[in-house]
Amino acid sequence: MFDNLIEANKCIVCKNARCQKNCPIDTPIPQIISLYKEGKYEEAGKILFENNPLSAICAIVCPHENQCKGNCIKGIKGEPVRFHDIEYEISTKYLENIKLEKPKQNGVKVAVVGSGPAGITVALNLALRGYSVTIFEKNERIGGILTYGIPAFRLPRFNINLLEKRLKELGVKIKFNALIGPVVTLSKLFEDGYKSIFIGTGVWNPRRLDIKGETFGHVHYAIDYLRSPNRYDLGNKVVVIGAGNVAMDAARSAKYFGANEVYVAYRRGFKNMTATKHEISEAKEEGVLFKTFKAPSEIVDDGIIFEDTKLIENEDGTTSLVTVEDSKELFECDSILIAVSQSPKNTIVINNKGLDVKKGGLLLTDEAGLTTREGVYACGDVTNGAKTVIQAVVDAKNVCDSMDKYLQQFIYILK
Repeated sequence: MFDNLIEANKCIVCKNARCQKNCPIDTPIPQIISLYKEGKYEEAGKILFENNPLSAICAIVCPHENQCKGNCIKGIKGEPVRFHDIEYEISTKYLENIKLEKPKQNGVKVAVVGSGPAGITVALNLALRGYSVTIFEKNERIGGILTYGIPAFRLPRFNINLLEKRLKELGVKIKFNALIGPVVTLSKLFEDGYKSIFIGTGVWNPRRLDIKGETFGHVHYAIDYLRSPNRYDLGNKVVVIGAGNVAMDAARSAKYFGANEVYVAYRRGFKNMTATKHEISEAKEEGVLFKTFKAPSEIVDDGIIFEDTKLIENEDGTTSLVTVEDSKELFECDSILIAVSQSPKNTIVINNKGLDVKKGGLLLTDEAGLTTREGVYACGDVTNGAKTVIQAVVDAKNVCDSMDKYLQQFIYILK
């Protein structure tokens, strides 16, 4: 707490705060810091929660280097203010201490399919507006990517559990191990009286490398591995293919769960990696090694064959990545984790008429989040591909307004 007060005192409370302007959800950072310095923690927590119900989680997983921290004016000639640490303290205390009162019910039922960042946000917002909300979660815990995709040593489950507690206080019902699609269809939900359905099922199908040997027993997909890393025996030497945040989480998890040597292999250089600099830095600090400009060519029993790559400049000034001739070389390892993006599972689309998809199998929606089926809304990774947690929350807040507007017709009828 003392360190956070030091951080707060560093803030010069800019009138046109660049930190706030570069926050996707427009967190009123100068106001929060001022309240924190005055000891008004509950007031600050209320503002943060109402603006972003996942504030305590975003304080950990947001790419701060590109948002608040990376745009702090103090960082130009010194160290930027670590607002995310202050935010975490305030938001966690608020989640621990508040007790949400169940509002007067309007009699309208809403189904939320998936309890990731978008699903939690929609469920909380609509429940606070008096709707009777039921969450359908195919796993045994809520959280989606927060629970099954981000390692617990990076994102403690404490705050996710607190969010579940607050959801239940508002009367939200949670059906675990409830897969929507093949048996319980969208039509069945409408038949049972749900007036609108939100889909926030994320992206859980891993993309293949499409090289020979990908089905061998020592090859795993990182997004599957992260669901239960303690159940895997990867051996002593592991290679992770890819350079996004999932790749970094998989590499750090492999190290955490006992692998002596963990490598991240990527076909380009560090500046092209999609993982945040913070994630890459933490992976390095934990002993993860990097092999850049290496393209996987074939997987064999003893490891993986890489080809060297290089960038060449084209006549028009652009650059292209090419493989170096006669550069194939076996890299011996015990296990390989593939982390080259994900796409949505098509369970809902295949088993439910009226839902159109776009490139990559992502659900097609309009600007309001409405799918091509009346009353069915969606947002988050299932519509945009793998993005940040904070972007899912921003989109979910907008979708809540759209759903609320749509649902008013049923409230009027009930009256």
